[in-house]
Amino acid sequence: MGMKGRRKAIVPPGAQTVGPYSPAILARDFLFISGQIPVDESGELVRGGIEEQAARCMENLRAVLTAAGASFSDLVKVTIYLADMGDFQAVNQVYSRYFELEPPARACIQVAALPKGARIEIEAIAYLGK
Repeated sequence: MGMKGRRKAIVPPGAQTVGPYSPAILARDFLFISGQIPVDESGELVRGGIEEQAARCMENLRAVLTAAGASFSDLVKVTIYLADMGDFQAVNQVYSRYFELEPPARACIQVAALPKGARIEIEAIAYLGK
């Protein structure tokens, strides 16, 4: 028995993807959010360093969460992909501003390259059940 009728694409207003995928899929009580890279509404990479890129990824994540009626407190697992693990501390400083108590479980992985030459990509899973 498939998920037909129990899965729904979540697409925030103005969202752009760089491939054939949905920004997020709501499957029953779980929201699976595709990797967010630091692009603005025009689809262009934001200017600035890793701090600006990390903040834009988090704001893009917020847009998807909001479109699903969720917030950062609903996140249960986050995966951060970095082009350079040397950016780890700077990313943590930006990332920590989005969570007050009990941040979600997380992994951080260095990768060889990311779409559009981004230095960071963030994907996440949220639980929306009661």
